[in-house]
Amino acid sequence: MSAYVISEVDVLDEELADTYRALAEASIRRYDGRYIVRGAVPEAVEGTWPSSQRVVIVEFPDAERAKEWYASAEYAEALEIRKAAMERRLLLVEGVSG
Repeated sequence: MSAYVISEVDVLDEELADTYRALAEASIRRYDGRYIVRGAVPEAVEGTWPSSQRVVIVEFPDAERAKEWYASAEYAEALEIRKAAMERRLLLVEGVSG
């Protein structure tokens, strides 16, 4: 069953964020992930959403593969850069079957 990594992101340093994005994209592809939403500013139809926050959604074949990606050596460099590039909340959710 597909799993989704959802990021709520506040960019702190755009140049570092560009470096992070390139490294993250390569690692995501290596672990069979694909972007569903990338860097979108959502329209809040209920509640509020900070205008500075962006949303990223990545689909993986399953939760195990998403966890492998997050813990991978390929993603480690991007994670280190992320600390200075952006603040975020990262969520892992499983999709529904059928």
